[in-house]
Order: sequence, then C-alpha cells, then structure tokens
Amino acid sequence: MSIRFLLFILLLSSCSGEKSNTFFYMPGEFEPHEAVWLGWEEYDTTMHEVVYDIIKGLDGNVPVKIAIDSDSLKSIAQTRLSWAGIDTTKIQFYVTPGDRYWIRDHGAAFLVNQHGELAAADFGWNLYGYFAWWRLREPEKVDSIDYWEKEALTGKTSKVDSLMGVHTGARHIKSKLIMEGGSIESNGKGVLIQNEAVTLQRNPGWTKEEIEAEYKRVMNVQKVIWMKQGLADDEHIWHLHNGKYVTMGTGGHTDEFVRFADARTILLAWVDESEKDNHPLNQATYERMQENLKILETSTDQDGKPFHIIKVPLPNLVEWPAIVVEEKGEGEFWKLSPKSFLPHERPQVGDTLIRVAATSYLNFLVTNGVVLNASYVPHGTPTEREEKVKAIFKEVFPDRDQVWIDALPLNRNGGGIHCSTQQQPKQRK
Repeated sequence: MSIRFLLFILLLSSCSGEKSNTFFYMPGEFEPHEAVWLGWEEYDTTMHEVVYDIIKGLDGNVPVKIAIDSDSLKSIAQTRLSWAGIDTTKIQFYVTPGDRYWIRDHGAAFLVNQHGELAAADFGWNLYGYFAWWRLREPEKVDSIDYWEKEALTGKTSKVDSLMGVHTGARHIKSKLIMEGGSIESNGKGVLIQNEAVTLQRNPGWTKEEIEAEYKRVMNVQKVIWMKQGLADDEHIWHLHNGKYVTMGTGGHTDEFVRFADARTILLAWVDESEKDNHPLNQATYERMQENLKILETSTDQDGKPFHIIKVPLPNLVEWPAIVVEEKGEGEFWKLSPKSFLPHERPQVGDTLIRVAATSYLNFLVTNGVVLNASYVPHGTPTEREEKVKAIFKEVFPDRDQVWIDALPLNRNGGGIHCSTQQQPKQRK
C-alpha cells in the first residue's frame, strides 16, 4: 500500500471511532488470496473441460469455492468433477440461487479494510447491457423487453453478489451503479482502470463525474483511468464486421486488453503495425490500442508517477465458418440466427459467415503462487509468439508458476479464464 493511500485511510480512521464502509478498497489481483470462486452452468458442457483445468491449476495454491444455483445442480457438478479426477472434498460449494457461469461479472467485488474486515460490493446487474441492444434489435417488443430488464435488475442473478457476501460473512456495500467485474482493474492503491465503452453503455443516466464519485464511495478509489474501447473481437453482443466476420462479447471488458501486473506495471494488448493489415479486426484493434496507449502514457499512479507499460502480443484470431439458419440451438457454434443481429446487420438464411472467438493473453488469473493463462498454439498462433508472451509473464510474475490451458470453449462463448473466476482477497489482520 502506498504511503499516500495509507495516510488517507488512517486519516479517515482518526475521524471516527467506529468502522466505516469508506475504509474498504479493492486490492490488486496480484495480492494474496483467501480463495478463488467459480460458477457453474450446464448450458454448454464443453466449457467444463476448461473448468477442470482451472481447478487443477489452482490445486495446492489456493482454495476453490463454487457458487451454484441449486442442490440438484451441485450434485451434477460434483459428479462431473469426480469423473474428471478432481477431489471434490477440497472444494467448498455454496448454493447461491441465480448464479451463472461467468461469476466475475455478476458476483461480488470483494474489498478489504485496515481492520481486517471483508466487504462485498453489490453493484447492479443488467445482463451486459443486453436490453438496450435488444430494443434496437426488436423495437416492436419494447414492453416485454422492459419487463425482462426489470427482472434482471431485481431478479435472482442480481442478488448473487450479496449472497456471496453472506457466505463469507462480509460487510455489504450496495451500489446502484451497473458494473461487471470483468470491466474494472485495480492496482490496489486507489487507481482503477475501466472502459467507457462498457461503463457508459451500462449506465446511460450517469455522468463520468457521478461514476467516479460512486467508485470513490464504494471502493475508496482515488483516481479513475478511462480507456476508450476494447478489442474488436469483444464487440458488444452479436456484431457483424465488414459484412463477413461475426463477434460476440461484452463490448470491451478490461480483462481482455489492459491489466495490472503490479501497482505500477500495466500490461496492454497489442497488435504490431506489421500485422494490422492481416485482418480487418486486427486493423480495428490496432487503432483502439494505439489510442489506449496514449491515455496510459499520460496517466499517473496514486503518487503522480508514470506507469511502466508492457505491450503484450495478441494471439492469432480464431475463426470458423457458420451458416445462417432460421433457428439455432445452444452450443451450435457452426450456426447463426438472423434474429441475433441488429436489423441493419441482419444476414440472410443460407449465408455463410465467419465466427471469431474472443481471444487474448490478458484474460489470465493471477493468484497465490500461480498464473493461469490460455494457450493458442493449438489454434494457429505461432509458437515463437506465445514463447514471447510466456517470457513477459515470467518477467512480471517471477515467483509464480505458469499454467497454460486450452480455453477456446470459453472464448467461443465470449469470455475466458479470468471471466470464469473471482478472487476473494486475504484479509489484513
């Protein structure tokens, strides 16, 4: 913790004889963890293979907790994990109604304070801003869209973060700000990076100043760095690029393109100029990261010092053909429905388009003693490029083992390893 940040906390403490929510802050992910949480769903069982690898990579380093919607689903998960050779007695299961797979986004943002307390920040949830997009896609159904948006804002999934707080005995800090965990990055000393393409889309009634004030109230954030846009293959929901390439994502979560390796070191996803013309999405991502780099280069940390910025190469894009059909089922990645697209982008039944997965080396999880990351050599990325990335991670996390996982089933669903997990920080005693 920086001297300035520590003095600020102590000053607040001296102003009141009782413990207060204003003392809570979000540690950097690179700091010690009490546990790592995962979610569980059955809608695409191909993702389970990645979950098994994540749990095996965490084994012996940090306890694993799994939030799960029901007792019946818990039994299914325990059976599947046992079949995969995982000792389920080492895993703590918590029945948490409303839980979904991507626990990073709808789950608790855990905070700590100088008293050794844990808090769960309970932000709003609106299903990745899906409903604003749905109104554009099917304006004739606005009444039912408004109904389901209210359900998302007040339904079971919106309560998962507060229930995680109950499970852990954490203090509860409620916020009306809509925020997904994958869209923020903390350096643990009062600096928060997030992306305006996501935060403003989710919170159309808020100004930047109001959002920053809320971050300060809830998490004691002292400085917010606003990125502009994320990766082109993480475009919001279903998007058709250049009339040919189809992406499906969050609209620019930070855990795809900008991460803290420590309080002063920032990792930024990067496309070299020599590769920007290799693919239309490369060109878009190249331009976005150039702009984000300029923002980071003119930003400073909580003490007014510049950041050390390291450019991390992106893997080759992973593509596959998908035919447009009238109706498609869950997990049918080789099919597309025209109803998924905005009217002005809607393809014709029978068209064959190119699906593109959301891939990045920055959707990693760093925890006690280990870094879990995705390997893309099996999917066309040159070995020498991935070795360069591994060297970067060894440089910035020298005392941690590296575990490399084939996470493509997650990437095809618009997420990755980091999206699948949520750290519970170790409390300072």
